[in-house]
Amino acid sequence: MQEKATRRNSRYRFRDTLPFWLILPTIVVLLAIQVYPAVYTVWLSVHQREPKGWSYVGTRNFELLFNMGVFDESIGHTLIFLVGYAGLTLVLGFIIALLLNRKLRLSGLYITLLFIPWIIADIIVGIVFRLLVIPDYGLLTGFLGNPAIFPPDGISVLTAVRPASLLGGFPFPPAPAMIYLILASSWRALPFITLLLLAAMQTVSSEVIESSRIDGANGWQVVRRIMIPLMLPTLVVAIFSLTLSGMNGVGMVFSLTRGGPGSATQVLSYMLYSLGWSQLDYGRAAALALLIAVVNWLLIMATLRMTRVEERSL
Repeated sequence: MQEKATRRNSRYRFRDTLPFWLILPTIVVLLAIQVYPAVYTVWLSVHQREPKGWSYVGTRNFELLFNMGVFDESIGHTLIFLVGYAGLTLVLGFIIALLLNRKLRLSGLYITLLFIPWIIADIIVGIVFRLLVIPDYGLLTGFLGNPAIFPPDGISVLTAVRPASLLGGFPFPPAPAMIYLILASSWRALPFITLLLLAAMQTVSSEVIESSRIDGANGWQVVRRIMIPLMLPTLVVAIFSLTLSGMNGVGMVFSLTRGGPGSATQVLSYMLYSLGWSQLDYGRAAALALLIAVVNWLLIMATLRMTRVEERSL
């Protein structure tokens, strides 16, 4: 009897702990690729590599980072890139989604063709766009370098310096390379944003739109007063996705401009790459990584809060 009771208790104990054993591989993977790197980054941010080994320096890496002139410049470049990248992609995606929502002939083919840029890696897209404007033999070099079209001397995208700033130390207007980087990045992200907005448009009731047209609303009024308010939660998600990807993406900058000319396109993500892998300054790179992580966390919290507010108002 006692042996049967022991066997029964073991079986019950195994059944109670079965969920833990099922999720244990996932926990191990998360600890290996998420928790450990995060903890190690925090450790690196307060240490510095010396000939004798690692030494604790407290907040010195953050102080060195803040005292770098290129750090302030990179913040300005990041803001310009994010505004241009998110704004251009959102506007173009909304316009294309409106066209596809009209149920054109061969719309499935158009959507398939539109999705092609999304499946291409950032590095490949950057290389292709760089080959288009590379001096001497780029496909668009002759057109951009024509003084009759772009006076007085044409434009050399990859080598033209940034114009004199109109806002003090803020890097505006941007260099031609920054504008070209925004265009390339928007082309890469456009398919996903377009499909996201198209899915949201198709959830808008056609009866509501027809009723508004009967009441005399024109196309612009339907879009501004009906479609956009009903799509607002999706628009918030789209803006968040674009901002987060633009804040953390480094592949396009690396393959297209490499932060140049000079530092005209050096955004924070590329500065992080440069500190960590080019200069091997792991302490300052970890400090910058923590700052970027804080910004990402604030973006996530703001997006979640805005989404909740919009859901309550609908």
